[in-house]
Amino acid sequence: MKLSESLKKNQDFQKVYRRGKSYANKYLVMYVLENQLGKNRLGISVSKKVGNSVVRHRLTRLIRESYRLNEIVFKQGLDIVVIARVTAKGKGYKEINSALLHLGKLHKILEEMRNA
Repeated sequence: MKLSESLKKNQDFQKVYRRGKSYANKYLVMYVLENQLGKNRLGISVSKKVGNSVVRHRLTRLIRESYRLNEIVFKQGLDIVVIARVTAKGKGYKEINSALLHLGKLHKILEEMRNA
C-alpha cells in the first residue's frame, strides 16, 4: 500500500463511524470520511462473530490485498473502514474483491478507468 496507511487508533475508527457515510452489500460494510491528508487510511474490522482468529485474520488479509491491488483506482484523501460481515466467512479473493469494488462504486470514490 504505497499510497495509503493503516487506520489504527480507536478514536479514528469512531470518528469515521460517527461522521462517515456507509454502504453495505452481502459481504462487507464500508464507511468513508474525507481526512484532508492527501492519502487514504484503511481500517479493517472483523468481529468475533465471523469466526475464530484464523478465519478473521484470513478475511483481513483478503480485504487488505484486494485494496492494495486496486489502490490506484481509489480517490485519495479518505479514511475508509471496511467491516466484514458473517456471510464473508469462507469466501475467496474473487468475491471479496468484487464486494470491495462494488462498495467503492456506491460511494463514488473510484477514479474513472482510463483506457491505455
